[in-house]
Amino acid sequence: MISFKLNDEQEVVREAMHDYAEQAMRPIAREADEESKISDAFLAQTWELGLVSTQLPEEFGGGGEPRSPITNAIVLEELAWGDATLAIAAFAPAAFAFSIADQGSHEQKRELLPLFCGESVHAAAIALGEPGPLFDPATPRTLAEPKGDDGFVLSGCKSFVPLGDAASHFLVIARHNGGRDAFIVARDAAGLSISGPEKNLGLKGLCTSTLELERVEVPASARLGGAEGCDVQRIIDHARVALAAVMTGVSRAAIEYAVPYAKERRAFDQAIAQKQGIAFKLADMHIETESMRWLTWKAASELEQGLPATKTAHQARDYAARNSMWVTDQGIQVLGGHGFIREHPVEMWYRNARTLGVLEGILSA
Repeated sequence: MISFKLNDEQEVVREAMHDYAEQAMRPIAREADEESKISDAFLAQTWELGLVSTQLPEEFGGGGEPRSPITNAIVLEELAWGDATLAIAAFAPAAFAFSIADQGSHEQKRELLPLFCGESVHAAAIALGEPGPLFDPATPRTLAEPKGDDGFVLSGCKSFVPLGDAASHFLVIARHNGGRDAFIVARDAAGLSISGPEKNLGLKGLCTSTLELERVEVPASARLGGAEGCDVQRIIDHARVALAAVMTGVSRAAIEYAVPYAKERRAFDQAIAQKQGIAFKLADMHIETESMRWLTWKAASELEQGLPATKTAHQARDYAARNSMWVTDQGIQVLGGHGFIREHPVEMWYRNARTLGVLEGILSA
């Protein structure tokens, strides 16, 4: 028998994150969007929740709690219900840290993981996306060329790198020896230039940057996993599940806003929710949002069990990308003319969903 019922621990986490999203995120979401900036106070407050540090090994200063992709998907959905931009900013360092914890060499873990276990906020990011409409994470254009036995030379361009204004390190995904590898690149590496902030349709409060790598030389020790390398696809699978969870949260926010509005808004002496055209629309929005969640949790479950999850992670992200845009668009339609004004948050959620739908690899569950 298949059950999607949360266990007691997951329910406690869900409620705690929902309360935090409602009290700490929603009140500042519009300001972050309007000013294209997230306050340092919010980032510090979120860091204290231990979203990253508690799931890192005790050996390197972390809390030592077992990492659960399912629980992280639940957390991300609730935070994104509060605001997708703030949720990504809070969780983006986890993509880097979890990749090091999962696949890094002992030396890489010893050097980098303690940075994410301190009291102050530490930013780092995965650099996967590349400019252009035909970008495919399976075939990155960024190239890593061996430089004797001493290291590698990285050349290429990465776009939509979160927290690029503050990140101390980037995990750059590049083509290498007929496959893919990941390389740890310090912010001050010679040949690396960081431009930004990028101007995006949605997620406006999140500072994203473009990285230009002009023959950036890195030592052999910068290759994630050392001489053995790493499984880049596993990193992408985690990222896709995380993005699907965020898009699920945005979609849920839209429908939970649209339903009470439709019940209160009256036309021709009748609540518009009682009209079939609106009622059926709301029902379909609910169905699609629930479907996103089940696909996300299925992929997260496979990751948690150590099973191959590429197919299910791709399905979850693709389904959420298409349908979160549809759900938030329908939210605007339910509100009618009010859907397009900033007095209501639905137009912001639509812009965020539209932007999330074209992203890959900025988060990790």
